[in-house]
Amino acid sequence: MRGVGGGRWRRIASQIGRSVTVWAVSTLTMLLLAGILPDFRLRSADGGSATDIAVTAALGAGAFGLLSALVWPLLVRLLLLVPALVLGLLVFFLNGALLWLALYVNPVEGGSAAPETAVVVAAVMSAVASATGAGLAVRDDDAYRSRLYRLADRRRRSTPPCPATPGTVFLQLDGVGHDVLLDAVDKGLMPTVARWLGTGSGGDHPSHRLTRWRTDWSSQTGASQLGILHGSNHDVPAFRWYEKSRREVMVCNRPTSAAELQARAIEYSGHAGLLADDGASRGNLFGGGADEQALVLSIATRRRGPEARSRAGYFAYFSDPANAVRTALSFVAEVGREIGQSTRARLRKQRPRVSRGGLYPFVRAFATVVERDVVVAAVTGDLLAGRSSVYADLVAYDEVAHHSGPVSRDTEKVLQRLDRSLALIENVAEHAPRPYRIVVLSDHGQSPGETFRHRYGLTLGDLVRAGCGLPVPRRARRTHSGAEARAAVRAALRRPVEEGAEHYRPSRVSEPIVLASGNLGLVSFPDVPHRMTKEEIDARHPALLPTLANHPGIGFLLVRSERHGGVVLGAYGAEIPLDELDDDPGPLAAFGPGAADAVRRTHTFPHTADIMVNSFHDPADGEVLAFEEQIGSHGGLGGAQARPFLLSPLTLSPPVPEGTELAGAEQVHRVLRRWLTESDEAELPGAPPRERAA
Repeated sequence: MRGVGGGRWRRIASQIGRSVTVWAVSTLTMLLLAGILPDFRLRSADGGSATDIAVTAALGAGAFGLLSALVWPLLVRLLLLVPALVLGLLVFFLNGALLWLALYVNPVEGGSAAPETAVVVAAVMSAVASATGAGLAVRDDDAYRSRLYRLADRRRRSTPPCPATPGTVFLQLDGVGHDVLLDAVDKGLMPTVARWLGTGSGGDHPSHRLTRWRTDWSSQTGASQLGILHGSNHDVPAFRWYEKSRREVMVCNRPTSAAELQARAIEYSGHAGLLADDGASRGNLFGGGADEQALVLSIATRRRGPEARSRAGYFAYFSDPANAVRTALSFVAEVGREIGQSTRARLRKQRPRVSRGGLYPFVRAFATVVERDVVVAAVTGDLLAGRSSVYADLVAYDEVAHHSGPVSRDTEKVLQRLDRSLALIENVAEHAPRPYRIVVLSDHGQSPGETFRHRYGLTLGDLVRAGCGLPVPRRARRTHSGAEARAAVRAALRRPVEEGAEHYRPSRVSEPIVLASGNLGLVSFPDVPHRMTKEEIDARHPALLPTLANHPGIGFLLVRSERHGGVVLGAYGAEIPLDELDDDPGPLAAFGPGAADAVRRTHTFPHTADIMVNSFHDPADGEVLAFEEQIGSHGGLGGAQARPFLLSPLTLSPPVPEGTELAGAEQVHRVLRRWLTESDEAELPGAPPRERAA
């Protein structure tokens, strides 16, 4: 007992010491700023001595710290209706107001600051205090553990006791392919993953197994995550497509489309989703049936009721002023980093390269800083609350890889930071009220390559118009990137999500609608209510299909056929019926095993486009040609984009029997559901122990 009591007093003394240290550093920071900034003064009422000025600084720093701890959460709660990114910009001004108030209530009545100066002083003081506290906590393991235990105990008081069976947390590293992960481990960029695989410097035994899986033809987050979370991605032919029955373009990262797709998947699969049993969904396109949802796109349009909590995670995170300032400063630093990296790439004339100006630096900073910090904090809270299952999406790598390339110095830095996030979550899981199994997976990979427009000087839409005998603009139109993170930004700003596609609004109803999803293109004729056949297309536009099939940037086409049901078209008149692809893959040979099955499945979808266009693919270097402005793309067949990974604890059963392939997001869903059942039964009395998988 004496040892326990002594440890308790040591922790209390350590906490007091840290608080005094942070106060002292804040006081010195305030004194330094007062000497540097002309509009910020610290003086006593009579103009006083150095001692009086020091006392003024100490009292001001103390008052600012107390106000930040007590008043800040109330201010954030009052601003719940403010969009999340606007709140992030208000961080500095709110901090400045708190500093001004701290000087006002100072008993010596000696401090003053101009409004704009107060913003600067408050931001610097918050950052210094946060950095000092974090540095001291890192050096003091007991203090760190004590803080986690206090957070867990606080959450236990407001939630029912959780069972002793293991919980499961699924962490999705958006866009990180199987080979990219292994390469990052080999380079030492991801030491946490290396330790789990037993390849770290410590020579630890592996705790996880790495499994490669194969995506559907639509290798993108909308199709993959819908299949993983809800067990069905039926009738999702691409990232965006035109539905003739609704006369509407569906876009996976548009909130209204996401809500519709989720409802369809629930009806088709017959169950609410992977997370229906005490689950939490964080930072995803879809909810997965979870009771707790934050930063989930499919509910972003709901303004009322208990389900309208998509943005709640932002406010829970920003209610801590230290979090708010630290993330805001990191946001600014990331914007500067992107501007510097893009400038360097432009000066070195790197190829391939796409435009990275406009709002992109801010979109990247949101994905790599704000969303990452908020999602990790939300997952931390879920673990300490003892939830049964958590699924969270970290989109940082995917956003950067689209514009910098899947394998670049820019993406390597992102992978390093993602690994640190995994280490943090692992550390928190050790202090959770129940054991947790951490599963890491990706929804797709990314394939490199220059854009179709850059290589050939025209877009897919221009090529389609030429094949139809329609006028083509003299200057090729620039397509837009459809990266998933942009939807999260617009949801945070409460702005409608633009289609972000190569979408030609026809001047006449007989003109085609052309949409792009990475290196997958879709051509639809809106005036024909059904899916057109090859024979109908040839009768209307005899040159269109030959023009597309014989273009060097096109790999193959899929069209419906009156004679064969469905055919794959390629160069030099290649025309292979779908049921003969196993014997004669034709133009699909370059796309590897599984391509024929993926194409046949998509052919059965009700809303498959009149013409499905997959770009050229070079198996030697894995390159594809994106129909969007992306040098790292995904959405179709070809290369690493179709090879994501699944990293699972050895305590869980193998995903598939040895020698078989894990294929399709729906099969991944079935594996994850099985693992949740295993977790429920893992610690039940009398349950036979499972043999540890090799």
